[in-house]
Amino acid sequence: MTAVQEPDELTEPLPAWSLPREAATRITIASALPESVDRDWAFAGSRGEGVRVCILDSGVERDHPLVGELAGAVAISLDESGAPVASPDDEGDRCGHGTACAGIVRAVAPAAEIHSVRVLGAGFTGSGDTLLAGLRWAVEQRFDVINMSLSTTKRQFSEVLHELADKAYFNRTVLVASAHNMPVESYPWRFSSVISVGSHEEDDPLRYYANPDPPVEFFAKGLDVDVAWLGGGSIRATGNSFATPCISGIVALILGKHPHLTPFQLKTVLHLTATNVQTDG
Repeated sequence: MTAVQEPDELTEPLPAWSLPREAATRITIASALPESVDRDWAFAGSRGEGVRVCILDSGVERDHPLVGELAGAVAISLDESGAPVASPDDEGDRCGHGTACAGIVRAVAPAAEIHSVRVLGAGFTGSGDTLLAGLRWAVEQRFDVINMSLSTTKRQFSEVLHELADKAYFNRTVLVASAHNMPVESYPWRFSSVISVGSHEEDDPLRYYANPDPPVEFFAKGLDVDVAWLGGGSIRATGNSFATPCISGIVALILGKHPHLTPFQLKTVLHLTATNVQTDG
């Protein structure tokens, strides 16, 4: 007679495509969400402590008064063979955009760790290969949140971007990406594995709306925003680029209180706590 192996004796990893009957007891999951999810539960009292936020952009100006200390900064380049290289970023921001995004995250989640990964140069220029290399590097570092206030319209990069967005999702990295400011096809914000963000015209950075008609999933403050800029100063700016770090900051607040939430659960919490979502009672 063949001995029956008890569930807790099973040591082989479960296949991704099926679940053996005898292994079902191994995947009991305690609910991470309460019966009622509201903002008090989601992020009240949180400052984003312990949450690592990556700004994938044009770099971040060190010691900017609206950004504060950076936990890390690298610049992505390609060597002679086209292989990506991540080196310490001694130059900082090339055009102000990354500093602006970092300042918004800092304002919303003041205790979060901010890391800079520079993939853009002066004048917002950059190659698709550098963008892909920077995102790949950031995903491999397993940051909690990656803010991408940029996109590409070039379809030849979409497949690899999609693969990287899915890898981030399965690695429990939340990828927050801005929708293009124009009605054009661009990526990665159109992928369902990311949190996609457009802008609204109101002033409160904690006022965000769930979109009932995706692909844009959320709207956050993005009109006439006071943002950090080069030289330690600030400017007024408008665009989905600046709505996106509002959501990244809110994600950091949520993860600061509930670090074990998956990207799927996190997106659910964002939806349930959006300003326009009505629940019974």
